[in-house]
Amino acid sequence: MTRTTPPELTDRAALLRNRARASATRQVPFLHQLAQEELQFRLDMVNRPFNAPAIITGLPQVWADFVPDARVVADDPVLDLQEGAHDLVLHVMALHWASDPVGQMVQARRALRPDGLFLGVMFGGQTLAELRSALAQAEADLTGGLSPRVVPMAEIRDLGALLQRAGLALPVADSLTQTVAYSRLQRLFDDLREMGERNALAARRRSLSPPALFRRTEQNYAAHYADDSGRLQATYELIFLTGWAPDDSQPRPLRPGSAKMSLADALGSVETPLPDQVKIPGND
Repeated sequence: MTRTTPPELTDRAALLRNRARASATRQVPFLHQLAQEELQFRLDMVNRPFNAPAIITGLPQVWADFVPDARVVADDPVLDLQEGAHDLVLHVMALHWASDPVGQMVQARRALRPDGLFLGVMFGGQTLAELRSALAQAEADLTGGLSPRVVPMAEIRDLGALLQRAGLALPVADSLTQTVAYSRLQRLFDDLREMGERNALAARRRSLSPPALFRRTEQNYAAHYADDSGRLQATYELIFLTGWAPDDSQPRPLRPGSAKMSLADALGSVETPLPDQVKIPGND
């Protein structure tokens, strides 16, 4: 039997070109600033010193100084991390471009020491829902078909399961939604370029898109997703992933039936047992 290799999601060369252009602007994108604030809040809540951190990122100029003395590596398919070398691994704003996100998490877990912390942040499935809808409608109207233009992003309910598949303990996935108003569509595209988030899908069309497509997209956007002042509303969803490298010191759920106290005793209430047989009206 011949085994088939799944197609790559990302054109890696195009993605690196997009990120190089973003690096040339020497600006910290506002959504990366928001991600840093949220990650710092989570690190503060852990209240534990980390002496050997690592950061996986596609924009090192933005993230290199986020954690002091961190080893900064690219989000390559094979991560440049040694097994068991770190007590903290951050995977920041890059997992949504990974052709194998579980593989990235597995490698991050292997790089952790026992009871080490993994923190990730990525764009989630609600991101740019308005743009995707307006683009799809415009392209269908003009060409009668669709082409890949926005990277497909995972839903939060799926990402928690991926943490478990990667072998991380105590997995948690939570999200933050940010709505941004733009005066025109080009300003949204400018923000995507400054983050290195322009289209780098392996299956994308390689020819230039006609200007009429973007004019129609902006018309659709304004018709369906503008606020009262005519500004275009864009949704960005940041999903934060937390997990720990397994360790015997971590809390574990008790076996069913092993409790030493009933819930009624714990709450100080009276437990009323059900009768052995319950009479259902109409079934005499």
